[in-house]
Amino acid sequence: MTITAGAPPTRSTPVALARGLLTGGVVGTAPAAFVVGIVIENVPLIVTGLALPVVYGLLYFLAGAPRRAREAAVVHRTALAMIESLEAIGGESSDVPVRFDLTVAPDDASAYRVEITQSINLVELPDYRPRGVVVVQYPPDRPWKVKIVKRPTPEWEGRATGAHLDSAPGSARVSAPPGGCAVGFAVLLGVLLGAAAVILLFRADLFDQETTVQPPSSSKPSVSSTSSTTVVTSASGTVSLGPGQSFLDKGELRRAMDSLTQGKDSRQALTVVVQERLLSVVFAPTGTQVPQFDADSLPYERFPALVGEARTTLGVHSPETWQLTADRLTGTLTIRVGVTGSEGTASLEADGQGEVVRRTPAG
Repeated sequence: MTITAGAPPTRSTPVALARGLLTGGVVGTAPAAFVVGIVIENVPLIVTGLALPVVYGLLYFLAGAPRRAREAAVVHRTALAMIESLEAIGGESSDVPVRFDLTVAPDDASAYRVEITQSINLVELPDYRPRGVVVVQYPPDRPWKVKIVKRPTPEWEGRATGAHLDSAPGSARVSAPPGGCAVGFAVLLGVLLGAAAVILLFRADLFDQETTVQPPSSSKPSVSSTSSTTVVTSASGTVSLGPGQSFLDKGELRRAMDSLTQGKDSRQALTVVVQERLLSVVFAPTGTQVPQFDADSLPYERFPALVGEARTTLGVHSPETWQLTADRLTGTLTIRVGVTGSEGTASLEADGQGEVVRRTPAG
């Protein structure tokens, strides 16, 4: 028994490809412009690197407002569902993200299986157990977007209390239509083109800066090994890991940061950007008035958990890229984690201790 979703499979339309290319371009251009602006001391370029993600995020939000309004106007269906299994997948706050495997039994359609992730309060977690029946809601055209109703109406609560449901077979499982690899390729291409465009436009200034800042007899500017490459200048530093490595590996990020700050009297930084195998740090120039922070004070041990939460709880089921940024542009130290996939872009923000303070799901 197989249930057919009402929405057609997602295809890599020209609009989706263009949006992916533009998103990748912003992701690649913004940090490149900021770093290059610091190196060549170009204030407008620095401002562009800081403002571009904010402006693009606002435009992206406004462009999606009509779609969100249409989706909000759709009357959700209510049904009973049986919990086949559940697993807490992380989180240290009062709300724990839990992965549910459910059998949903609509009144007017065949039962089907679906896997969802929803945050549950620690106090209420014992109320959810295998074979238990709960009340759920979902859009009629997207049956995979199921959400457990924590406070159902008395009528549905009474139905759930006395209900006994049979498990739906594995062949009746539904999930979001795949977005295809073309959109992911467009995002990656946009990242590369955005970063390359900034470097090419300011290559003359960059080469002149490198010649004046790094005399041949100065201290060692770079250290290479079979596993990573470290490049340090007076204004910035980068560490690139080799294949099969990740900055989410235990202790890897701390060791990389120590290699960038070793021998420096001050560890003050303007921004720290972390990707899967690339770490970039922009150091604060002497006498600058731009908000800065101690790079050694970041909660590096919390970074893997933050990235994991962003990749699994914000509606991006197949994340293709992620990026973590730490800065003090708003006055206080803020850690932002953004993930991009076929469902769109999602992000979360954490404070200086690595505690999540805001989540922005995809869509």
